[in-house]
This record gives sequence, C-alpha cells and structure tokens, in this order.
Amino acid sequence: MAVSRTPRRLRRPPDRYHHGDLRRALLEEAVRTIQHEGVDGLTLRSVGERLGVSRTALYRHFADKSALLSEVAREGFRMLRLALVDVWEKGGRGRPGFDAMGLAYVRFALENPSYYRVMFGGFLARPAPDPELSQEASGAFQTLVDALVEQQQTGLVRKDDPLQLARLIWSLVHGIAMLAIDGHLQHKEADAESLSVFAFERIRTGIADSPRSVVGDDVSTRQA
Repeated sequence: MAVSRTPRRLRRPPDRYHHGDLRRALLEEAVRTIQHEGVDGLTLRSVGERLGVSRTALYRHFADKSALLSEVAREGFRMLRLALVDVWEKGGRGRPGFDAMGLAYVRFALENPSYYRVMFGGFLARPAPDPELSQEASGAFQTLVDALVEQQQTGLVRKDDPLQLARLIWSLVHGIAMLAIDGHLQHKEADAESLSVFAFERIRTGIADSPRSVVGDDVSTRQA
C-alpha cells in the first residue's frame, strides 16, 4: 500500500547574488544600461530583473532610481579622484604631474561616459544629495585644489585664489570632456587628447607665477 506523503513546498530559487556583492552587481548593471539606453532608459526594476533578484533584495540596497544614480555618481567621483591622484604622484607632482591630471580627467570621461554623464548630467536629487556622494565629489575637486596650492608654494603658479583657479581649469577641461563624449571631437585635427594638451599649455601660461615657471626645465624638475 502506497504511503501518502504531504507534498513538499517548492523552495524559491535563490537570488543569483548574495547580500555581500548585490550592491556592486546592481551598480555595474546600471552602468551597462545607461551605456546602451541612456539614463532615461534606466529603471530599478529592470536592473533587478536582469540580475534575477527579488524586489525585496533590490529595495534593500536602493530605495529608488535616484538612490541608484547617486551610487553611480559616487563611484564615478571615487574613480576619478583615484585616477587624478595616481597620475599626479607618478608624474612627479609639479608641472608634469599637473599636466598629466588634465589628460587623465578627459581620458576618464572617454573611458567611463556612463559614469560621467550621471556625475554631471543634472540627474541627481536636489537639494539634499547623498552625503557620501557629496564627500566623494568634493574629494575629487580637492585633488585639483591641492595640486595648485602645492605649485603656488614652489613658485610655479601665481598666488590667485586656488579655488577660483581650480574652478577655471575644471570648467575648461570639463568642456573638452563633454564635447569628446558627445562625439564632437572625432576629427583628426580636433581629437580630445591633442586639444587637452593644447589647452593645458595655454592654462600653464595663464596661471604661471612668472615667465620662468613655464619653461620646460622649470623648478618643478628640481624638487626634492
């Protein structure tokens, strides 16, 4: 005689990502979506569906699209800050390191357009941004300010307000970056890198403390 058994309830398949790495996976999927569909094509639900995660798990990390975009921007500013610090140090600081920062900024935008558009595209919530995002954004900008202050102290840069100098330089390099990722610098005679080099040569002339400080073998090469 067959034994009657109570049917076992089928367990829901586990999410593909456990709690430890789901946030990173959501971030990376959001960046891929923005790359192919733009920011307007991004929805929290579609990102979760592509990863095969439940709504509960999804909303545990991000309450809405705005929160996800803030995370994209925060990560972007962190990456940019690290890239700028890296070339400043490897370039030997001074003028060579500072010029390398300008190129690194534009290259970051070209290599990470999805991040860059979210960082500066006006998609983030106002007037109360994520405090961690604000910290990372300020940190990226501060690398430029710190590099200018150090050059002021060694006589390479004029003693103007370093914040104003930083805003001026950032505005110019940001403009080149936006033109580049929007496809307006694709001609051979107007590529982003050569324009960046040209721009920094003119910036260097404009912010130099004296004509001597724009000479190729300047005091920056004799720093200890």
